[in-house]
Amino acid sequence: MEGKTDLQICLGSSCFSRGNKKIVKIIDEYIKANNLAGKVYFHGGHCFSKCEKGPSLLANGKYYHNLSEDSVKEVLFELFKI
Repeated sequence: MEGKTDLQICLGSSCFSRGNKKIVKIIDEYIKANNLAGKVYFHGGHCFSKCEKGPSLLANGKYYHNLSEDSVKEVLFELFKI
């Protein structure tokens, strides 16, 4: 979506088993808490072919792997400075 930050989380089974459900919740909450809904296109995708490095997120063309609850918050701050 043009003009929006593109956040795509891997929904593959390996990322799911490694905790992407928690990551999705954190990102959703962050978007809502910071009124970013109109500025972010957050969606799922299959597979980034880095299954051993999941959970994975693709943000504006940059991959983030081995995400935890804390590291995804750092990524979001890096992207939005909020």
